[in-house]
Amino acid sequence: MANREELLVIRAARAGEATAQLALGKRYLFGGAGLPKSVTTALYWLDRAAHQNQVEAWILIGSHVPFEAAARAAQPATLCVWYERAFDSGVLEAGLVLAKLVLAQTASCTTDTLRRKAWMALEAVAHAGVGEAQWMMAQLIGQSTAVNEVGAGQMSAHAFLSPNLTLSSAGGTQQTVMEWTTRAADGGVTRAQHALAEHAWQAGDHEQFLHWAVPLARQAVLRRQSRLPVDVLDNPAPDDTSLLARCAEKLMARGDFDTAELERFLEVAANGGDKQSCLSLGLWYGRMDRMGVRLVGVRGLANYKKALRWLILAGEQGMAEAWYATSRIYLKPEFSQRNLSDSHYYVQKAAEGGHALAQLELGISAWRNRRNDQSKDVESAYWLQKAASQGNEEAARMILKITDLTVPADWAAEARLSLTRDQNNAFPFLAARLELAVMFGLSRAEALLLNVSTADCGHCLLIDIRDVHPRSKRRLTLVHTNEQRLVLSRIVRLFEDVDCGLQGPEGNYRQRLYRLRMLSAE
Repeated sequence: MANREELLVIRAARAGEATAQLALGKRYLFGGAGLPKSVTTALYWLDRAAHQNQVEAWILIGSHVPFEAAARAAQPATLCVWYERAFDSGVLEAGLVLAKLVLAQTASCTTDTLRRKAWMALEAVAHAGVGEAQWMMAQLIGQSTAVNEVGAGQMSAHAFLSPNLTLSSAGGTQQTVMEWTTRAADGGVTRAQHALAEHAWQAGDHEQFLHWAVPLARQAVLRRQSRLPVDVLDNPAPDDTSLLARCAEKLMARGDFDTAELERFLEVAANGGDKQSCLSLGLWYGRMDRMGVRLVGVRGLANYKKALRWLILAGEQGMAEAWYATSRIYLKPEFSQRNLSDSHYYVQKAAEGGHALAQLELGISAWRNRRNDQSKDVESAYWLQKAASQGNEEAARMILKITDLTVPADWAAEARLSLTRDQNNAFPFLAARLELAVMFGLSRAEALLLNVSTADCGHCLLIDIRDVHPRSKRRLTLVHTNEQRLVLSRIVRLFEDVDCGLQGPEGNYRQRLYRLRMLSAE
C-alpha cells in the first residue's frame, strides 16, 4: 500500500507535474516501499514525463524498458523517439530496441529518416559486440538480399533498410550474413549457433557441424534433464531432436566420442520421437550394426533387452531395418531368450516393410521348404521379386533359377492369326487361352488344360497341369509388365464362374485339341 509521500507524488503526477511524473515512473520502474514494480506502468509515466522534456525520462526508457514492454504499449510507434534520443545520449541498449520497434511497424507508421537511423543504431550495437543485434543484422541482410517479406502488413527487410539505403552503404559488402551469424554465435546466441550448424550440415562439412552442434546438444540434454526454461532469444525453441540425432550419427561415424554422452544424446533424441535415433540407440545397446554383426572396437557388453525396447519402438514407427535387427538378436546364441520362431516373425515384418535382405532371406527359406509345401515356390518368387526390384543381385540371380523366362509361343501366335472374328466370338475360351499362351509362352497342352482361375498368383503365373497331364511339370513365370497384368486379369474374369476342368463346358483334352486343329485348318 502506498505511503503518504507516494500518495502525494501520485496526486502531483496526475495533476500534470513533470518532476512528479518522472519520480512516479522511477518508483514503478525499480519498485518502492509501497508501490509494486511494474515496467508497463513505469513506461506510462515516463512517457508522460518525456513529453514534458524530462531528459532523464527518455534515458530511463532506453536503459530499462525492454522491447516486449514497449510493444505492448497503446501506440508503440510513438515511443521510437525516446529510444532514438536515448541512443543519441549514449544508451547502447536503446539502439537495439529502436530497431525492433521500427521493424515491427508498418511502412506508413515510420519514415525513411527513422528507418535509416534505426539501421545505424542497430549496426552500432552489433559492432559493439551485442550478440542479439549481430544476429538481427544477419537476418536482415539475408532477408534484404532475397527481398522476402516478413508477413502481411509488416515491413520487409528491404523496406527497413529504406529504398535509398543500399547494402554497400550499410556495410553489407564488408560484413556478410555468415560473418554476422558467426559473430552472433560466438557471442552465445543459440539461434545463430543452430543456423551455422544447419548450414554446415547442408554443406556436408561435418567437422564444422560438430563444432557448433555438440555444445548445443549438451545444452539440450541439460535442459531436458533439469527442465530449464528456454532463453527468450530461443522463442520459439528450436527442435533439438534432429540436432541430437545428427550429432550422435556423426560422432559414431567419426569414432571419437564419449560413450556416456553419446548414449544421452541418443536417448533424448529417441524420447523426442526421432525414429532414426531409436534405431541407432537399439543398435548401440546391442553393440551391433544393422546386419546384426558385432561392432568392432566398441567396448562393453551388449544389453539385448534394452536394445529390443528401442528397436521395436523404431519398428513401430516404420523402420524396417529395426525389425531386421530385432530378428538378428533373437538368433544370437548368447541371448537368453533366443527363439527361432520370433526371429522369423520379425524377419517377416521387416520384409513387409520393404527390407531387401529380409525379403531375400524369406525367399530362400520358402524355396528350401517347397518339398514340404509345394506352394512355397510361389511365396519364394514373390519375396525374391521384391528384393530384386530393390537392386539385390543375389535375389535377381536366384529368381532366374526358379522361374522360367517368358518366350512367346509361335504356335499360339499362328493359331490366333488363323482365327476369324466370328470364330473368336463363337469360341471365347479358346481365343483367351491362345492369347494367354502368346503372352506367357505356354505349350499347347498347358494352354488348353491350364486352370486359369487358380493360375493367377498376382506376381506370377502358376503353370501346373500335372493332375490331367502327368508328363508335364510345375513351373512359374513372372508377370513383368502392365500389359501382361491387364491381359491376365481380363482372362481370369472371363473364366471366373467357369469350370476349367475336364468336366466343364470346354470338354476333355482331346475335344479341346480337336477344336483347335479344326479351327486352325479352316
